[in-house]
Amino acid sequence: MAIEMECSLEQIPADLQVPILKWLAQDKNIETRDEIVNLCNDHNWEELHKRFDKRIVFGTAGLRSSMEAGFSRMNSLVVLQTSQGLATYLKKVNPNNLTFVIGHDHRLHSEEFADVTTAIFLKAGFKVYSLNAKNELVHTPMVPFSVDHLQAAAGVMITASHNPMMDNGYKVYYANGCQIIPPHDHNIAKAIDENLEPWSNDWDWENVMAQGKKNGKLVYIKGSMTKTYLESIEKSLLDVSLLPQLSEMSGSPWFVYTPMHGVGQEIFESIVTNVFNLKEGADYICVPDQVVPDPTFPTVSFPNPEEKGALDLAIKLAENNGIRLVLANDPDADRFSIAVKDPRTGVWKQISGDEIGFLFATYEFQRYQKFDDRFRKEHPLAIVNSTVSSQLIKRMSEVEGFLYNDTLTGFKWIGNRTRDLEKEGYYVPLGYEEAIGYMFPQMEHDKDGISALTVFLQAYTSWILDSNKYPLDVLEDGFKKYGYFKQYNGYYKLPNQKLINEIFDYIRNKYEPNGTYPRVIGGQLYVQVFRDLTTGFQSDTPDHKPLLPVDPSSQMITVIAKQNYESEKEVIRFTMRGSGTEPKLKVYIEACAESETKANYLTKATWELLKKEWFRPDVTGLKTDF
Repeated sequence: MAIEMECSLEQIPADLQVPILKWLAQDKNIETRDEIVNLCNDHNWEELHKRFDKRIVFGTAGLRSSMEAGFSRMNSLVVLQTSQGLATYLKKVNPNNLTFVIGHDHRLHSEEFADVTTAIFLKAGFKVYSLNAKNELVHTPMVPFSVDHLQAAAGVMITASHNPMMDNGYKVYYANGCQIIPPHDHNIAKAIDENLEPWSNDWDWENVMAQGKKNGKLVYIKGSMTKTYLESIEKSLLDVSLLPQLSEMSGSPWFVYTPMHGVGQEIFESIVTNVFNLKEGADYICVPDQVVPDPTFPTVSFPNPEEKGALDLAIKLAENNGIRLVLANDPDADRFSIAVKDPRTGVWKQISGDEIGFLFATYEFQRYQKFDDRFRKEHPLAIVNSTVSSQLIKRMSEVEGFLYNDTLTGFKWIGNRTRDLEKEGYYVPLGYEEAIGYMFPQMEHDKDGISALTVFLQAYTSWILDSNKYPLDVLEDGFKKYGYFKQYNGYYKLPNQKLINEIFDYIRNKYEPNGTYPRVIGGQLYVQVFRDLTTGFQSDTPDHKPLLPVDPSSQMITVIAKQNYESEKEVIRFTMRGSGTEPKLKVYIEACAESETKANYLTKATWELLKKEWFRPDVTGLKTDF
């Protein structure tokens, strides 16, 4: 039974009256209606302003926010309005392909949001392929994979990936199986704004879906698509010559796996059992407290394998069983992480996202060299990563003679750039980003933690049995050959979102009145290249225009510098940008030097210098744990 509104309209601030009344008129979900009514009855105008002053922005991969009532949050009404806009846009740009894929993970309200989306697309006349019958869950990569294989117009995955438990998201994939890029994102946002009025007051999603199933417009495809996914793993990623070697690893468990309370366990078991013929207990152990999907993530403070302490249970289990390898997926299994025990020191090391990227690049390069000459002549090798990721791959490409491309941050750019390179005839086995995201385009054009795990198991086995090398040995060989590239990546929490523009404007205007870029930072860093993808400036191009796309709506600056102006081999590269999904200023620092010690020193010294000269926490109020 709905809660009654006790406060009068006159008591509600004038600038809140219209949006609150509109919300109460449009929202048919009792839980979220009551949430707004309670806030009104409590006269909590500050909180209501947060919920209604701005609408949630459709941007990076779609939507992501906390699950609360209000137009700036994730809830059934916002999902309904977004789906109406998306369906309208898709019908306009591709009226001859009214097919749509929907999937969801285990998060709170994920099934509800997926049902709303499904019902709206059925109402819009689409045939909907659902990856989730009742009580079924899928990992995120199944959506872009299914969009590709079914040649659907688009797909949506309901997930917040590795965000905190109270967040959820609406992740959109276009017909090419990639996350959306301009102009589609802007046009979809416009279509959403033009379709905010609910098409129907009837929110009986189950009835709409039942009718859709009856008339053949709603088809459940998890079983068939999982079968196709496993077949694609075997066809695209499996090196059958390594299967006997994998069996040689048996005898006692040799790795630990954790799905981080997420949805990865089911598909992981299918892969290792049906593809690799590995057995739990004999070949691997799963972290028992993290195996079952749990949206409250009870054993981790933050469900991201990168976060400090997130792999503690897995490492402890490995240590207790004499195992030296830990593999992890994030909760929606689109990311992949590794921890290894260093046999020389006995210390556990979590391998960074960039280091994992290099390991994959090494393995794929080694495989490519074994391909026949005709294939290699017709399909030259290319590897892609994002501009905030390591330049070690660029150095490797220069030494080994293959093409390297970098892109803007995010797999929407990596995936689409890879599509372009494939059309040009390139063989692109890998695209990656430092935030433990890895794409193997033979499977799909988005990151996939299960594909990554599949490839890594083969790489790990081949290195050990062919050359008696472990991951840290392969990394060390790479550093010796290409230079020591070390990263120091972190972030500052913003007390308010407006601060991000103030910080970047301060950097631009600190040195000259007209925002001329700095030549020296703090008397210590000598700038070689300055690139501003917000204003559209790059210091080392003939016309000073950046080689990567410019976006005035987001903040991003990259600098290449030297601490010693005369040094030839020591180079520092750093990028700072505003997060697209969180109130954070992200900072990515990488140094290349002739020794690991010097490279690490340069990254940390640069962090401290930028903190003092540019970010000034004592003045700006920025906070960081780094």
